[in-house]
Amino acid sequence: MIKIKSFVFNPFQENTYVVSEQNGKCMIVDPGMYDHAERQILKTYLEAEKLRPVILVNTHCHIDHVFGNEFISREYGLTPKIHPKESVVLQSVPAVASMYGVSYSPSPEPEFFGGDHLLLGEERFDILFVPGHAPGHVALYHAESGTVLAGDVLFRESIGRTDLPGGDMATLLESIRKELFTLPDDTTVYAGHMEPTTIGHEKRYNPFLK
Repeated sequence: MIKIKSFVFNPFQENTYVVSEQNGKCMIVDPGMYDHAERQILKTYLEAEKLRPVILVNTHCHIDHVFGNEFISREYGLTPKIHPKESVVLQSVPAVASMYGVSYSPSPEPEFFGGDHLLLGEERFDILFVPGHAPGHVALYHAESGTVLAGDVLFRESIGRTDLPGGDMATLLESIRKELFTLPDDTTVYAGHMEPTTIGHEKRYNPFLK
C-alpha cells in the first residue's frame, strides 16, 4: 500500500508529491520547492514520517517542476530520473528562470528511465509516455491503489497548455485518450496543479475531451 502526500510550492503553485510505501521508502515526484521555507516544509514532513527518499522523478522538466532538484540531490543523494526527450527542456531552465526573473539552482545531470516501470520497494509504478504538454512527459500509474501521477497532462476539467516549446495540442489529446482514458474510470488523477480528479469525471465533464 502507498501513501501520497502533496505540497503546493513556488510562485507557479505547483503540486509536489511524496509517495511512500509501508517500509518507509519514498519517491519524490516533481520537487517544486522554491526557497528555504519550502525546502524546510518538505524536510520536516519526511523527518516526522520517518521516510527515506530513494527515487526522484520529474514527470517533465518545466521550471516549476524542477526547482527542488538540486536540493533533493544534495540532501538525499538522488539523481533525477527523466525521459530522454526532456533533456533539452531541463537544459533550457536557467534561461527560463532569467526570463521570469526568478532564482534557480541548476539541476544535477539526470538519468533516464531504464524500462517501462519503477519499483518503490515492492510497489510497481508503470511509466506512461504522454507527450504533448512537453516532449518527454511521463505519468506514473500505480494499478494496485488506482492512482496516476499525471503531471501537467490532465487537470480537473482542463488539460495542460501546449503553447510552450515542444508542446502540441493534437499530441496531448492523443496521449490522454490512449494512455490515461484507457485506465479504469475510478482511477484518481494527481495532477501537477489544482486538486485531484478521476478518469471517469474527466471523460464525462472535461470540455477539451468531449
